[in-house]
Amino acid sequence: MSAPYDYTYINAKNSMISPSTVHCKNANLTWYYRRYLIQKAIAVFKWKLPENWDPDFFRYALYARGFVAIVNTNKFGVIPTLCSLGGFNVFYRPTYAVISNPLLSGILQPEIDKQCVIVRLQPDYGSIMDLVNYYADLLSLCAEASAMNVVNSKLAYIASARSKGIAEALKKIFDQVQAGNPLSVYDKNMEDSDQPLFDFFSQNLQQNFIAPDILMTMRKIEQEFLTRIGLPNTNTDKKERLTTDEVNSNNVETKALADLWLDTINRECDKAREMFDLPEFSAEWRYPDDGNHVNSGLVPVE
Repeated sequence: MSAPYDYTYINAKNSMISPSTVHCKNANLTWYYRRYLIQKAIAVFKWKLPENWDPDFFRYALYARGFVAIVNTNKFGVIPTLCSLGGFNVFYRPTYAVISNPLLSGILQPEIDKQCVIVRLQPDYGSIMDLVNYYADLLSLCAEASAMNVVNSKLAYIASARSKGIAEALKKIFDQVQAGNPLSVYDKNMEDSDQPLFDFFSQNLQQNFIAPDILMTMRKIEQEFLTRIGLPNTNTDKKERLTTDEVNSNNVETKALADLWLDTINRECDKAREMFDLPEFSAEWRYPDDGNHVNSGLVPVE
């Protein structure tokens, strides 16, 4: 089948990839969590950048795309820019960048480490959006479940009616009761000897109220995300006695992945400073570990 495609064909193809009725990708709630989770990730490192660079563009491009090219242009000087990668060397690493920008003339293909530097966040050139999207999906599902549980925890009734008129009358009586009227009167002919006028739908509301548990789960999910990206958190359940060794263990887990990112970033920053004679271009921990467990947000427990 050739383009254009109608909705039936699109739905048929999409159902093979996403057959479930639970979809998080296009929900506003998921975008809400994506927006703030990536800001938390960006906040891990404090950057020193040249004054003529746009810091927001550089950081979002690096974290969302995984890499940016540092190149010297005739019109704007040395700048960071989006790019694609091409070629490969004996280690299957890319050998040149492909830069296309409407404000630059033509398509640039500078050679990596000779005419440009590729600043990577991770050794595999990948972004952290897979990490952000995963936890944003989990948080959005929990938030939706929490809101639904709060609504569903209200006292509910079901009623039967022999006709539409009786159904409307029952609704009006219920509205009067909910409004706080001390007395509501109904027609005796509305009653059915075989079935009560109103039936309880759910009486044990406390048993069905799980919103606090869901909120606790959301907190644990967020703590797990913070651990992955290197931000201070305990990432442990509250205990009566939390030993120093347990705190130190979490310190290592919290910094492991982010330390790898920082080493990868600064290795490329060193190349860019040397190639383009940049006065300053580096990253460092925003919350450095001073030996007193500052990075974990805790003090030693005696």
